[in-house]
Amino acid sequence: MKHLEPQAVFSAFLDICRIPRESGKEEQIGAYLQDFAQTRGLEHRTDQVGNIVIVKPATAGMEQSPMVVLQSHMDMVCEKNEDSLHDFSKDPIHVYEEDGWLKAKDTTLGADCGIGMALQLALLDSQEAVHGALECLFTVSEETGLDGARALKPGFITGDILLNLDSEDEGEIFIGCAGGIDTTARFAYATEAVPNGALAFKVSVSGATGGHSGDEIHKDLANANQLLARFLWKAQQQYTFGIAHIRGGNKRNAIPREAWATCTLSPADQDGFIGLFQQFASECRAEYLHTDPELKPEITSTLLPDRLIDADTCCRLVAALYACPHGVLAMSKEIPGLVETSTNLASVKMDKEGEIRIGTSQRSSVNTARYNAASRIEALFCLAGAKVTHESEYPGWAPNTHSPTLQKAIAAYRRLFDREPAVKAIHAGLECGIFLDAFPQLDMISFGPTLRGVHAPGERLEVASVQKCWDFLLEILETI
Repeated sequence: MKHLEPQAVFSAFLDICRIPRESGKEEQIGAYLQDFAQTRGLEHRTDQVGNIVIVKPATAGMEQSPMVVLQSHMDMVCEKNEDSLHDFSKDPIHVYEEDGWLKAKDTTLGADCGIGMALQLALLDSQEAVHGALECLFTVSEETGLDGARALKPGFITGDILLNLDSEDEGEIFIGCAGGIDTTARFAYATEAVPNGALAFKVSVSGATGGHSGDEIHKDLANANQLLARFLWKAQQQYTFGIAHIRGGNKRNAIPREAWATCTLSPADQDGFIGLFQQFASECRAEYLHTDPELKPEITSTLLPDRLIDADTCCRLVAALYACPHGVLAMSKEIPGLVETSTNLASVKMDKEGEIRIGTSQRSSVNTARYNAASRIEALFCLAGAKVTHESEYPGWAPNTHSPTLQKAIAAYRRLFDREPAVKAIHAGLECGIFLDAFPQLDMISFGPTLRGVHAPGERLEVASVQKCWDFLLEILETI
């Protein structure tokens, strides 16, 4: 892919794609960054959790310019198609180009935030870029709770201006984001015997589009967990059956694409059960024809399981999953088109220790609304007999339309492209709100090239937008 421009940025990005960097397992990418700094004679430092800062001095004539912090995160959301053999702990991401976009084979691409890192590395390597002193900050575990940002201590960075490179729409400058909180429900279950003569079927929903639970929550995309619960609830009203296994989704910040359950039932109910599922499948395909054209509900015979979830827990679990809301709860009254509050029914995971965990996440740009949404989810699952906890809370980032950095960025974009950039807030979470706790002096904006479908296989990066983002970054740094 040597034809891709800017070559320095894409070369760095492809290097990053070869390095495992799942959230919480950033040791290899961290070592790569440290080696990058050492081989170029650049000052660098690492804190107790693995965050890294690489410092580059000002170019000649720019020594009096303010120190600027460029920031991205090291980790990526590691999602793959169910039939993929990809091992994120050791396998490189298989990147290919198609119709002006970079994509990955059967997995997430990791352009969130690999392309932000690549922009930083290309700038650190550049002999032509004009800029003041730079601190390139790379944080860990952003995708699983913004843990790296939370751990930053005063003094780790010293700049007063921060450019976050974790946004996903070229031509847009972001000055605010939602805060979030995760809510987990835990069902304790016993097991019971499989009835004599029972048959077993696997019912599944796959092929959903999935995506980022912040950026794409408003698109009415299919939620595989919700759809599976819809069928199981309907089936419970007509048939007596058991559930041996149930699983769906994975990451808290991804809309689930796949979900399945192993069910047992009497041979006498086989035809009716299958017919009910076929009717459900037809309804789903029709309802999501335009948003999820590859949606694939399936029912197949399978081996009998050894044991079943006890009937009482099974009934309460299905009812709670079916009742659990997903999607937009409120739109902003201040910023047209901005989602204010949402919730994501993210995952259903079952272990061998007698516990089923339901993972959900709530986001809002209004703190009280975020707490209210999380409390509603708690109330629902408490009624169903689950134990509920809240974790990984992070603050929002309040927009500052009077930001000096914003005004300079708007002017830079106008000079380069002869049009106005859009200035927006985002429903997704960014680390910027957390940064303000430790570094209240920071004046921040966020921007990046165009990405689509992040947090799901099919994630793609628009090639042409990277050149524009690079030019924009260089223009800002030269004029700040």
